Formats: sequence, C-alpha cells, structure tokens
Amino acid sequence: MARQTERDDDRIDRLLAEWQTERPELDSAAMAVVGRLLNIGRQLEARANTALRPLGLHYTDLDVLATLRRGGRPYRRTPTQLRDSVLISSGSMTACLDRLERTGLVERIADPHDRRSSAAALTGEGRKLIDKAIAVRFAEAADALAGLSAGERSHLAALLKKLGQTLER
Repeated sequence: MARQTERDDDRIDRLLAEWQTERPELDSAAMAVVGRLLNIGRQLEARANTALRPLGLHYTDLDVLATLRRGGRPYRRTPTQLRDSVLISSGSMTACLDRLERTGLVERIADPHDRRSSAAALTGEGRKLIDKAIAVRFAEAADALAGLSAGERSHLAALLKKLGQTLER
C-alpha cells in the first residue's frame, strides 16, 4: 500500500513517523489506532463542552443529568448507580452532584431505610434542562460524524463496540 501524501498526514502519522525514525523495530499499527482514539476522544469532549456551554453545562454534568433522565420516573439513582453509568470517581461524582444541587438541577433524597444513604433526583428544572441539552448533544454528535456515510458510521460503531467488549474482559 502506498504511503499517504504528507498533506493527508495527521498528528498521529507525524508522531509515528518520528518513532519509526528513532525506534524502527517497534510495530506502530496498534498505536495508529489507539493514538487516534485518544485524540478523537479529547476532540469530541471539547466539542460537546462547546455545544453545552450556552446552556451552562459541562459534559460531566450532562452525563449525570442524562443518566437520571433516561432511567425514567422517578428520575432518581444512588451515587453508586450514577458512578457505574458515567464512569467517574467517587470524589468527582460528589463534586458534580454538589454543583448540580447548588444550581437546582438535582436534589438529594434520603433513603428512608438507611439514613447514611441518599439518592440524586432530577428537579423539574433539571428535567427541562436535560431535555433541551440532550437534543443539543445528539445534534452535535451527528455533526461530528457528518463526514462519514451512514454505512461507515454503522461499521465504525460495530468495530468500536467489539473493541470495547474486548477491553472489558
């Protein structure tokens, strides 16, 4: 296969070319994928944050609010259930819930059977905001993938799912 033109090179191509010069014995095939995934992840998160900024939300806030919303009525989950869904640390979850509670988007509800435990629940204001924000988020995600055909998006989704399942083993 012919080498792509320099004009088509991306950041990862340039990094791998430098490694090829310095350590030609290293197989760079896996890093060509992993490096791009990491780079794309940062870009997608930055795009999401930009799209959500006018609504006063950060991507992490959206993730927590969306988890509460998509769970259905009564739009309530424990911090542990939220952490399992959004994959952030316990300390980060506490800070996020504190911030969302201060802004009136969630409320904490004590567990009647265990006074040491509470759940986070969407407020009416939180539900209105997440319903608006999730539409913005879905539109931004579609825009991010506009350069791919429907078939390419489907194929990429299947490959990424397979990779994710492999990594979870």
